[in-house]
Amino acid sequence: MGRFSRRPEDGPGYEDNAALRGFGGYEPADAPRARPKRIRPRPKPLKWRRAPWFGLVFIALVAGVLNALGVGKPHPASSSPPPAPLVATPSPRAAVPAVVAGWQSVAGRDGAYAYDVPPNWQPAPGTQHGWDGIRLITSAFLGKCGQATLGGAGVTTEPLADVDAAARKAATDLATAAYGGVPEVGPVSDAQVSRADGAAVPAKVVVASVTPAQPGECAARHALVAALAFGGDSGTSGVVVAYADSDRSGPSIREDLVRIVGSYRFVPVADRGMTTPPPTTYR
Repeated sequence: MGRFSRRPEDGPGYEDNAALRGFGGYEPADAPRARPKRIRPRPKPLKWRRAPWFGLVFIALVAGVLNALGVGKPHPASSSPPPAPLVATPSPRAAVPAVVAGWQSVAGRDGAYAYDVPPNWQPAPGTQHGWDGIRLITSAFLGKCGQATLGGAGVTTEPLADVDAAARKAATDLATAAYGGVPEVGPVSDAQVSRADGAAVPAKVVVASVTPAQPGECAARHALVAALAFGGDSGTSGVVVAYADSDRSGPSIREDLVRIVGSYRFVPVADRGMTTPPPTTYR
């Protein structure tokens, strides 16, 4: 067997380039190799000093937004008018003539009954007030010292048919509940209540004095309570009471309290009317 030799006409030889590069293909062994590409570093981002125009654009953009939102602009004073004051119009209430000269009446319900108070008292016929054990309707009040009321009056009932006992109980209950002291109840005196038809109903009046237990600048040092009781229906008695701080309510307060409860009467239909108090403005 002869030795194998490459003939010149066989042309250039081939070599396996799978182990050299590429993906397993063949290329001529003496083919010129590709020059490796030079890998250039990625360009660095521009810094602020290298791009001053970017900062200017950003500032202009922010300024435009703030201007659109009104930041920094002077705001004109509001031209809207101030809110209107609240005006409360009281409901109509019964009105009857007073029987004590120079005084004012305090009428209950539709004017079926009434009593009178001095001109420095404030009628409040729609107000209920009282304490544990005694509640008063068809009220009136006398001034204030701080938050303390100097005096008041009102109408109630007692579950007693005996008008003497009813007057004593009402005076004692109010003096104890309102002032906290131990009352001294004076003698009972006779009185009467006029009915709507002019007839007289027997009544009893009692006055109690008390030294209040509550301390304080405006607490009463001495107080008086007057009560008038008259016969009612179903074993009850109607009662009118009036009370006041006897040191701050004037020298005639005892007589005034007795006259207040003594002015209680039932009012004829012809004397009953309606009135609307003036409105009250709250600002």
